[in-house]
Amino acid sequence: MELLLYLAMIPALGITAQWIAWRTRLPGILLLLLFGMALGHFIEPDDFLQGLTGGNDSAGPHLLFPLVSLSVAVIMLEGGLSLNLKELREAGHSAFRLCTIGAVISCTGATIAAHYILEFGWRLSFLLGAILVVTGPTVIGPLLRQVRPSKRVGTTLKWEGIVIDPIGAVLAVLVFDQLMMHVDQPSLGAAAFMLFETAVVGTVLGIVAGLILAFAFRHYLIPDHLQGVASLAIGLLIFAISDHIASESGLISVTVLGLWLSNSNSLNVESVIEFKENLRTLLIGCLFIVLGSRVNIDEVIAIGLPGLFFLAVLILLVRPVSVYLSLIGTSLDVREKAFIAGMAPRGIVAAAVSSVFALEMESLPAGGAIEDANHLDTVTFLVIFGTVATYGLTASPLAKLLGLSRERNDGILITGADAWTRDFALVLKKLDLPVLLVDTNYNKVAKAKIAGLDAICANILNEHVREDLELNGIGKLMALTQNDEVNSLAVRECQTLFGRANLYQLTFRKQNQHSQRGLTRNLMGRELFDRELTFSKMEDIHAVGATFKTTTLSENYTYRDFIEHYQNGAKLLCVIDELKKLSVNTVEHQLQPIAGQTIIALVSSTVIPDSHEAKNPEPAPRV
Repeated sequence: MELLLYLAMIPALGITAQWIAWRTRLPGILLLLLFGMALGHFIEPDDFLQGLTGGNDSAGPHLLFPLVSLSVAVIMLEGGLSLNLKELREAGHSAFRLCTIGAVISCTGATIAAHYILEFGWRLSFLLGAILVVTGPTVIGPLLRQVRPSKRVGTTLKWEGIVIDPIGAVLAVLVFDQLMMHVDQPSLGAAAFMLFETAVVGTVLGIVAGLILAFAFRHYLIPDHLQGVASLAIGLLIFAISDHIASESGLISVTVLGLWLSNSNSLNVESVIEFKENLRTLLIGCLFIVLGSRVNIDEVIAIGLPGLFFLAVLILLVRPVSVYLSLIGTSLDVREKAFIAGMAPRGIVAAAVSSVFALEMESLPAGGAIEDANHLDTVTFLVIFGTVATYGLTASPLAKLLGLSRERNDGILITGADAWTRDFALVLKKLDLPVLLVDTNYNKVAKAKIAGLDAICANILNEHVREDLELNGIGKLMALTQNDEVNSLAVRECQTLFGRANLYQLTFRKQNQHSQRGLTRNLMGRELFDRELTFSKMEDIHAVGATFKTTTLSENYTYRDFIEHYQNGAKLLCVIDELKKLSVNTVEHQLQPIAGQTIIALVSSTVIPDSHEAKNPEPAPRV
């Protein structure tokens, strides 16, 4: 196969796997590994690269792993950008204990299990235990977005997943250096100095790079269209320099760099974050496809029942013990601890580090060869595959069983709390749909609370407000304020929370529908209900007595019967099917309810004749 075709196939397979995962709600990493192993059955990347370069057996890995390391650096930089120091108020103590006490317990437990179950030597068992300390944002992030647990649990797991990666990588380097390279004369002092050097080099270089980029951004020395690329270039350079000075300190550098940029005052890094998010998605797909294709399925099968037993011990014993012991005395309750104990999928850092060390051990002289060293990356991939499959399939049911997540994410975040909006929200709440209203008007919010609704007096356009919202069970936004521009801005700012398919807003007022009078439609969310149902229209017909009515359709009373009953006095808003899934009526996609579904409609108190001017208002004159 030509190199060009091979290189084009990898991202195509990666995106295909992630798209299928999105459609089926299966763990994306699991499908990526399956696609990768399927590709490896036909094309083994090491052999392919060896043939292209004309080198020996190690030519492929020596060419591949630097590229993998740089890709991991980008992923960790994006992870650092997602960290907000304000989150430490509710999750900092727990995350710190998981990354310290929990890491030690996990390493110890995995080491003992590897020695007695897999019958590895103590040196190799210790190295494997250090590698398996990591979890990682590449797998934790997608699972948290899918499950949507309570905010405190999600924040704790996010911080653990990002911070534990460099810690686990550095721990693995220390173990490898002392137990593999200096086995005859291990030194605790040398290990402590190496740890200190790695932490200092990584932290200092990360801060220096952060200061440089922050200064350049604040003084507009880098134009907006180059900020994302500049951050990437500086991050990769700092990663390489840091790793050159102290092995694996580069992961610390890029994490600190991302953390510094995202938490610098008055610094707008939105363009950088958006660029990195897209790049991360592409890199995760490519990395797992490539690394999955290096897995020899026959070697995985050869591990047999001991490998499955080892995996079971990690999931059912080591993780729960490390979580419960490390979180003693924290504010997390039993349910939250139980969910955290059931979430520890391994990701790309474990795969990359194990592959690099396996290659290093293959090059050791005969006198220092490690027995079973060739099984290191195979066992690691077995753990990655097994933990991703297990946690990916059980996370949602576990969260729902523990009451940390709702059955569905059909709840609605509504911006605006006017009278008709409050009545609409009450109907949704009576149908057992989570509803949260956000408005800047205190009186409107107070009336919503008196009516029994969850409401917050805040500005939805404020980033800190959005970060503090409790969105458990909420998966849609409806922008229902009287200001078209505010609605459009709310839609834009909430894209990362809900995705464009779940962002809705009222159609523009008549005077804003002309090209020179308002925002262009490409800045809007999905237009709600009907083109004529602007805010003013909804407010007017509600003020004269229109009500929100729910009706369950049947074979004997169809949607056509409903329309004929109310003639032109009913406007379809939403439909709830028999599985309690909410669908919203939009201008672009008019719903056609069927028997068994429940409809929500705005019903006028008085039928308006088709000839009445209120039914067919004159269009606003062009100005």
